[in-house]
Amino acid sequence: MGSSAPRRRSDTRERIQQVALRLFLDQGYEKTALREIADELGVTKAALYYHFKTKEDILAGLFETVGAELDEVIAWGREQGGELDAGLELLERCSVIFAKSAPLLIILQTNQAALHCMSVGQDFRARVGALAGLLRRPDAPVAMQVRSLTALLTLHFGVFALQSVEGDMEEKRLALLASAQELLASAYRESGVG
Repeated sequence: MGSSAPRRRSDTRERIQQVALRLFLDQGYEKTALREIADELGVTKAALYYHFKTKEDILAGLFETVGAELDEVIAWGREQGGELDAGLELLERCSVIFAKSAPLLIILQTNQAALHCMSVGQDFRARVGALAGLLRRPDAPVAMQVRSLTALLTLHFGVFALQSVEGDMEEKRLALLASAQELLASAYRESGVG
């Protein structure tokens, strides 16, 4: 009996996050009030506060998994050398994370002004910066650095940009990945770095 209470609390938190995610996508982060989330769930605002004190807390909870996954990729990348194969693998891993986190990336993209100063936005930017640092070689020619950074941005922004493109999500992910990997490979080829 004691184990069902934590499970119910976890289920309720998940329901709150899913409803909030949908409302953030439909209306925008700023235009969604905690009251609307509570109404949609059929609970009181006090019941919602029991699980999350603010909308930012809800958003931070949504980003916990993607943040942890990106942290793992960053740690893995730091263990690798700055070789092309490691960069290609890093892009592959990011591609999978970005694709399954598409709704969150869309929220970040469409609500940049509101989320810019929040910890969620700052943490995500810091992680993308760390990933970019793993792909970019500071001692390389500028053209190589630009292509390396553009490879990562292709994956990141592509999730948002390809919303309106018809097609299977996995097909779009693989097309984005192929473009990003080709950019990175061309950066290495043209600079003569192996």
